[in-house]
Amino acid sequence: MKGISRRLARRIKQVSLAIIDVDGVLTDGRLYYSADGEQLKVFNTLDGHGLKMLASSGVTLAVISGRSSAALAKRAKDLGIKHLKMGVADKATAYQALLKKLKLTTDVVASIGDDIVDLPILMHCAFSAAVPSAPADVASRVDYMTKATAGAGAVREFCEVIMRTQGTYQTALQQYLD
Repeated sequence: MKGISRRLARRIKQVSLAIIDVDGVLTDGRLYYSADGEQLKVFNTLDGHGLKMLASSGVTLAVISGRSSAALAKRAKDLGIKHLKMGVADKATAYQALLKKLKLTTDVVASIGDDIVDLPILMHCAFSAAVPSAPADVASRVDYMTKATAGAGAVREFCEVIMRTQGTYQTALQQYLD
């Protein structure tokens, strides 16, 4: 795939777990609260369908988020994401616990994040990505920067990079062309 080195492509081909951050990645990072204090989130359907396609290609999906929200729980359920960790203060510990539970190693993990709290995962996985709004300390430590912005296709792009590199994208697309 264009822009992906052979060395990175070899690592991406081994990916069987994708970990997604939420605020600032799956959403645009802004926080909305109703008058009753209910937290509202806006999700992009392109990102959601990208996650569904990635899962159908055989990659397990997980979300590790620093915030808890009913909206996120509902969205994860709608997308069939079985591994949802919300309200996580220590992402490194949550990451290690998930790997242990799934009996996986870091060399089969891809992750996308946006801030320094995501670095414990991003710096210890086979393929790391961040969104354009990520601070320089994150951007300088990931393998790939999405062109699409947070909450507006960045996750879809991340999913497609994995699928195209693994050679599963055309199969995922074909069902819509028949």
